[in-house]
Amino acid sequence: MSAETARMTLKVYEVTRDGITRVLREEAPVKPLEQPENTHRFPPCACPLCKAEDR
Repeated sequence: MSAETARMTLKVYEVTRDGITRVLREEAPVKPLEQPENTHRFPPCACPLCKAEDR
């Protein structure tokens, strides 16, 4: 699926401790990136299980 045909919407809301939901930003269309920049990627996992796999 290319970025031209992919569809995604984003809606920002918060939920209070009492379970009340409040919309902070209404739904808005978002155009996905073809390839995320390196600065947008998560770093490698550093948990003991994943570190053991790297050895």
